[in-house]
Amino acid sequence: MKTRTKVLTGTVAGLVALGGAGALIGPGVYADWVNASAAEEPTLDRSAESTESDPADSTESTDPPSTTDPGSALTGEWSISDGSYAGYRVEEVLSGEDITVTGRTESVTGEITIDDDTLTDARLEVDMASVATDESQRDAYFRSSALETDTFPTATFELTSPVLLTETTEVELVGDMTIHGVTQEVTVDAEIAASGAEIQVIGIVPITFADFDVTAPDLGFVTVEEEGQVEFSLVLEQA
Repeated sequence: MKTRTKVLTGTVAGLVALGGAGALIGPGVYADWVNASAAEEPTLDRSAESTESDPADSTESTDPPSTTDPGSALTGEWSISDGSYAGYRVEEVLSGEDITVTGRTESVTGEITIDDDTLTDARLEVDMASVATDESQRDAYFRSSALETDTFPTATFELTSPVLLTETTEVELVGDMTIHGVTQEVTVDAEIAASGAEIQVIGIVPITFADFDVTAPDLGFVTVEEEGQVEFSLVLEQA
């Protein structure tokens, strides 16, 4: 009950400005602007670039990344490196207009362990206070009221079931996700591919806010759907 009250109170300070902007320039125009700012869902990098390849060799530079190859040199520990991000995607309704909002941060750490043809361990940690959208007022509400990042500064995911890596990139990662101090078992629809000295892992996790003791705000002119999704794209280098 305390969390729900804080969420609704924080909404007044954080989202009235958004409603005012929509009223000022028109809900339709504002919705188009916000939707154009929304990031695409994560995808595997299909460029498979190699710093050692001949720039004139166009065939090598356009091949897709290889799938994980059982028994390959992928065995070992891999750490999250530059180029990684995590965040969320939610749907809002502002004065009857549908809006897609995405928040992103590159403040992501973690590692995975591969033993021959099996992903045995994986852990991801995200600095939630650094997740940002296109609106600072929305971000302030998200951090202070919705997720109380002063108290719960990070979100985590930890793999709980080993995953056999086959010659397809698509896998399901079962593990414990902790958001807002609440831990739930989730299944991540993920893709894993290797390219040169890097591994890329992308994933999407549908979530219901109430499962993590978070209430989606509803002020009449702004309504946030009760479900959203967590998204991430990780670039890993061997430790």
